Amino acid sequence: MKNIILLSLILLLLISASCNTTEPPSNTAITLKLEDVSCTEAWITLTTANIQLPAAITLKQTNQTGDTKTQILNLNTQDSLLYIDSLLPNQTYKILAAMQPYNNASNELSVTTLDTTSHNFTFQSWTFGTIGSSTLYDVAIIAENNIWAVGEIMIADTSINGYTMYNAAHWNGGQWELLRIPYIFQGDSFYNPIYAIFAFNADDIWFGIGNLIHWDGTKYIPIDISTVFPSLVNKIWGSSRGDMYVVGNNGNIAHYNGQSWKRIESGTISVIGDISGIQSKNGEYVKYCAADNVLLRIDGDNNVSRINVIQGMFLNSVWAASNNLVYTAGNGIVFYKNDKWQKTDRPDLNTIFSVNGQSYNDIVGLSSNLSIFHFNGYSSNSIHTGSNNIYVKIQIKNNTIATIGWQDDKALITILYRN
Repeated sequence: MKNIILLSLILLLLISASCNTTEPPSNTAITLKLEDVSCTEAWITLTTANIQLPAAITLKQTNQTGDTKTQILNLNTQDSLLYIDSLLPNQTYKILAAMQPYNNASNELSVTTLDTTSHNFTFQSWTFGTIGSSTLYDVAIIAENNIWAVGEIMIADTSINGYTMYNAAHWNGGQWELLRIPYIFQGDSFYNPIYAIFAFNADDIWFGIGNLIHWDGTKYIPIDISTVFPSLVNKIWGSSRGDMYVVGNNGNIAHYNGQSWKRIESGTISVIGDISGIQSKNGEYVKYCAADNVLLRIDGDNNVSRINVIQGMFLNSVWAASNNLVYTAGNGIVFYKNDKWQKTDRPDLNTIFSVNGQSYNDIVGLSSNLSIFHFNGYSSNSIHTGSNNIYVKIQIKNNTIATIGWQDDKALITILYRN
């Protein structure tokens, strides 16, 4: 009889073990959900149910070699966003939350951090302009062999002025073509310096002057936005053809909903030099604008909120990795992380004045020490292209970086390819 009871207990234990999964049991009071992850950080939502608050919860973190760290969290709300840092790239961690008694435990969450990207780039530079002063103001990468740069390029010729001004240059993978993009008004073509460019694809490109010019794959279409946007266009950003923004001087912001342009009151008269957007969990896009002494946040309904900078900061540039981590640049890189400003003490980041990226592990910047900065999610590297090269804007897409500016009196563009 004792043998039968013992055998029954063993079978019961085996059945229980075989049914165990990483999913929370039906009566669990704690649930963990991964929200986002970088090479060294993770954001996790912890949800509690039927637990009297405040409550103390033990968070256990185990790495691939079995080493475990624990910490005690004091919860005051049903939902909490946990931030875990000091992780290593390309590693899998097991996260478990529990409170006494132990049967109030969460699901075991598996978190794999991002791998780093390569710092190994080669580069080539070109200059344009044969008379006067030429410069480039913005750049857009459509593909490795389809890159646009805009500005003003002066080429000497036999015309009545002695020169012709080109306002764009296009790279097809083999050579550059200088272009004159017109703004057509009352049947006449006007050729102005172009200050901003944004490309959805090869047949959907937007150019910013005091107004806008749209290339639809066939022709250049003038778009007058002067009544809602009385400024030069400093930067263009959009999630789609039906959701576009332009920013400029004196706090000017305008939005296009696919049918008409509308002014957005920014609440500032500062120069807005850059805009970056990121998609939230609910599908809406949140936009961040660098406006000198303030970071502006525009929600999906175009409501603007103001995030004041810390003393001594000024913002030239912004790139949003997520709503939990926004990179700003001006007098160095400063993070707006987890709704708080965080300034780095790293010397290699204290000179960055422009920033762009495509993932937590692939971020580029321009440094006042005349170098191009690349951050791979774990470490950074500086790329020097020449002591006379002055860059003002930079973009990264896939394995290509393009940056523009001037070299002495000539317009300059440098393309870097990752090996």
